[in-house]
Amino acid sequence: MARQMKWRVLERIGILIAFALSLFLWFGPGLIEGGMNKVEAVKATASPRALALHKTLNIADIHVDTLMWQRDLLERSNRGHVDLPRLQTGNVALQVFSSVTKTPKGQNYDANPGDTDNITLLTMAQLQPPRTWNSLLERSLWHAEKLRRAEAKSTGALRVVRTKGDLQNLLANRSMWDPKKPLPIGALLSIEGLQDLEGKRSNLDVLFKAGFRMAGFAHFYDNDVAGSMHGMKKGGLTPLGRQILADMEAKGMVVDIAHSSHAAVAEILKLAKRPVVSSHGGVQATCKVNRNLTDEEIKGVARTGGVVGIGYWEGAICSTQPAKFAEAVAHVRDLVGIDYVGLGSDFDGATTTGFDTSQLALITQALMDRGFTDAEIAKVMGGNVLRVLGEVLPAL
Repeated sequence: MARQMKWRVLERIGILIAFALSLFLWFGPGLIEGGMNKVEAVKATASPRALALHKTLNIADIHVDTLMWQRDLLERSNRGHVDLPRLQTGNVALQVFSSVTKTPKGQNYDANPGDTDNITLLTMAQLQPPRTWNSLLERSLWHAEKLRRAEAKSTGALRVVRTKGDLQNLLANRSMWDPKKPLPIGALLSIEGLQDLEGKRSNLDVLFKAGFRMAGFAHFYDNDVAGSMHGMKKGGLTPLGRQILADMEAKGMVVDIAHSSHAAVAEILKLAKRPVVSSHGGVQATCKVNRNLTDEEIKGVARTGGVVGIGYWEGAICSTQPAKFAEAVAHVRDLVGIDYVGLGSDFDGATTTGFDTSQLALITQALMDRGFTDAEIAKVMGGNVLRVLGEVLPAL
């Protein structure tokens, strides 16, 4: 009798554990993201003139982390910052989707070791394929697969861009589109930190074949390729990193210096033969945060013909107000010219912003309020990024 009672108690405990686990798997990922990707609405509006100008723009944003989260990209969500319906409302022509594969526990802007990982538990909680649980390469390949699946289900509304021809076709289609229908949106794959190479040069070929056309060398810790601005040693490029830089340029992949250490940035800008971007961040002249670019680094990006992408969150502009974004853009324009600055939101990157991608007309308004001309606004909102992609992407 006692043994039967014991088994009944164990059975009930097992049922409770299974029930609790089911609740966590069902609600947990959403609760986690809801606490990390917030919109704390700013008191700002777009004028009729700003809205009218905004509708004419080819808008391109070079960094969001949406693929990391368990959401249907094609459905409007009540959390986070980006999905296809909100991209359409915001009139985005091309969105760069980054693959985040590993972040250290207790991550900060100052110094992080690389011996812990926040993303592993997230991959399990989101019921990603087991192959992604212990492989950074497989996590990136899964993100690419998620984007391809979304493209296939979108009936032409979402189009993965891999070549110059893809980009040209997208922009041509948008220019001749039926105004009664939502415009098609381009999606380009990027990598946030080349730790997903897992130390192997040959894995760049694997990632390129999967559709990746941009990559940052480091994220929140030093890796086999480069030192991070937030790493322990903050060194420059490794011998593998110098090989990867040459390989990326030969393949037609955009080199991204965001998060790389100042030593690595200096080395990349010295060695680069193609336009380089800083996909998301700010400038130290208007927001003195160590992850933001110095004036010399901004000048270096401009010398390559590249673009500095300005973000919308506190760590990038020391505010979430559109006016502070416009201030950072104005500094880059005044320092090196209007051709070298663009949008680098870091939406869905565990950031709090004052608006989501459906409200990008607030940025257009802020630039107008700052005195930018319509032609300058067109370059900032997407023209400069599209130029760089048109120069760097492979022909086929």
